[in-house]
Amino acid sequence: MVLPSNLCVLVPSDNLTLTDKTSYRARAVRRALDRALSLKIITGEAGAMVRHAQPILDFSVPVAVAVDSWLTAALTAVGTDFSCFQGNPAPTLAANKVAVFYNVTVETIPPPVSLLTFRLGGATGNVIGQFWLESLYVMQNLEGYFSEPQVIDPTQPFAAQVRCRILTNTAARVALGCYIVEPAGQTISVQA
Repeated sequence: MVLPSNLCVLVPSDNLTLTDKTSYRARAVRRALDRALSLKIITGEAGAMVRHAQPILDFSVPVAVAVDSWLTAALTAVGTDFSCFQGNPAPTLAANKVAVFYNVTVETIPPPVSLLTFRLGGATGNVIGQFWLESLYVMQNLEGYFSEPQVIDPTQPFAAQVRCRILTNTAARVALGCYIVEPAGQTISVQA
């Protein structure tokens, strides 16, 4: 059986070996490097820096209202999607960065969210990936790897949203595993 290339399945980390997790991360880095090369952001892999993303440094989260951590907007309505970027519905990357999301960890207990959706074009844009988070809630670790890494281009408004399943009126910690690929030594913040 041949699986579609856009299969959106969340694989619980409890079901993966350390080798499997390393493979998922390596595949994500490979996708981001290939995209950065094709966009001519980097001219070769030797000139690239690959690092973990930082919510304020890499995405357009307003410093005045943000905590430099993975937090959603306040979950104020069940069945509604909320930004994973502290209320910013359409974060963007600087012109010299490619992002690749490879996993998710729900750290708020009890887990108040049920679905993670990635969109291009902002909060109402086209869905590029959707992952059912409740499949993690029977596991010991509330961490899962995406069957396909989610690659985001520079300056492209996008959204990473979770659907509220428990009304909390507070933010939830939904940590997104994300690497940034950029030219080595040329970090550009999106903040003014």
